[in-house]
Amino acid sequence: MWSICKKELQQFFSNLTGYIAIILFLVVNGLFLFVLKDSNLFDYGYATLDKFFELAPWILLFLVPAITMRSLSEEFKTGTFEILQTKPLTRWQIVLGKYWSVLIVLLFVIVPTFIYIVTIKKLSAQGGIDSGGITGSYIGLFFLAAVFAAISLCCSGFTSNAVVAFLISVFACLVIYFGFNALSKLSFLENGPDYYVEMLGIDFHYRSISRGVLDSRDLVYFLSIIYLFLLITVKNLRKK
Repeated sequence: MWSICKKELQQFFSNLTGYIAIILFLVVNGLFLFVLKDSNLFDYGYATLDKFFELAPWILLFLVPAITMRSLSEEFKTGTFEILQTKPLTRWQIVLGKYWSVLIVLLFVIVPTFIYIVTIKKLSAQGGIDSGGITGSYIGLFFLAAVFAAISLCCSGFTSNAVVAFLISVFACLVIYFGFNALSKLSFLENGPDYYVEMLGIDFHYRSISRGVLDSRDLVYFLSIIYLFLLITVKNLRKK
């Protein structure tokens, strides 16, 4: 499993793709948080990173599928998946090796944003920030990225075309992240069912963790979604 993970990381960082992904995430967030007029933190008036945690999921919605779109589709296209099958590796080891490599890349993407915490603390008039809320938001952001990675890896296993895998992944992530929230707003679901429909979406649980309270129900939800899509990926590889 770790040999697969190491190979994926070497491929990702052997060219400019990996570095561009990290830089792009930081630049886009930096522009919205510190430059653009309607969203920058200076106009907000409070020492908080709420704007960042509202924006980051939408950037990850496109970034994560871009990182994972070649994970399995490229193996099918080049015929190297048959070589992988000759190795003493189970389907789960192959999938988990690729999945862990994506998580490590995402850590390289998220960790540099810790500088925002230092920046906000320095800019704060009283030198204090909501540490509990920010910690919870970062945990929620990582779980959100982990779910997007599992969904995107699953979608990559259904096609040998990386572009098609990217488009399907973005659509699937969007539906599961925001689709249930939008569906719960329908008039015939008001006063009862709307709450339970909204609970099915990632956005509901991401916002819950972002409040700074680690509810076991949110953690179980994220882990269940990750396991479900990894299981679908393994089942799909067995058919291949």
